[in-house]
Amino acid sequence: MSPLSKSVRWSCRIFTACVRYRSSLTTELIENMDKKATWDRFYAETSSSTTAFKNFEWFFSFDAVRHLIMPRLESRPQPDASLHVLDIGCGTSDLGPCIYRRSSLPVRVTCADISPIAVQLMKDHVLAKPVQPGNPSSELEFTEMDCMQLKKHFTSSSIDLIIDKGTTDALLRAKEGKGKAELVLQQCLKVLKSSGVLLQFSDEDPDARLLWLETAVREQKVASAANVGVQEVGVLRGVSYYCYQVTADPVS
Repeated sequence: MSPLSKSVRWSCRIFTACVRYRSSLTTELIENMDKKATWDRFYAETSSSTTAFKNFEWFFSFDAVRHLIMPRLESRPQPDASLHVLDIGCGTSDLGPCIYRRSSLPVRVTCADISPIAVQLMKDHVLAKPVQPGNPSSELEFTEMDCMQLKKHFTSSSIDLIIDKGTTDALLRAKEGKGKAELVLQQCLKVLKSSGVLLQFSDEDPDARLLWLETAVREQKVASAANVGVQEVGVLRGVSYYCYQVTADPVS
């Protein structure tokens, strides 16, 4: 798929999202998806346009990728040990809460976003409608966090699974976002356990994304070895989606 058609597709998706909430920020989103202020405005306007809270999902909901996420949590050598799952750029998605609700084994799910407005919306929502955990030892938290600075919040080799649903895509499509996307990848590799995995859900073609991932991992030199792979999520509403997987052994 050509870069132009990708840009048009994302413009249509953003326009649809803004129209849905009668928002005027289409142009700002298209040009500045790497900026905190843009997302603060997006979540402020979309939340004020409706009285009832509704999760906003980029790409697709949890059910579309449940088969790619849950087996990684259910097949563990120590079933009683809690796994730490980090959802970066969570926005107001229901993905993190769904993992917390569906996992029969203990998990600690951290939903992180750079927008304090999105984080507070999710905190208020689960306070009003508590999510029941699939395991009584599981934890769910929402926190404001710049995912380019994960090392400020987590120690090296401390996260089992990182999920990125559209966050890297948003950065790569912004005017000044490529360097930020590379920094997010670097930070993910630093905090992932050697047995951990980064899952990037994207609509970018494998020819482009695999090359970018392999090149970025090699150039950043934050991993002594890294495996990069891809699985097809499927075609949803006429768009092909993919799950890119990065497994790395962090260097000391």
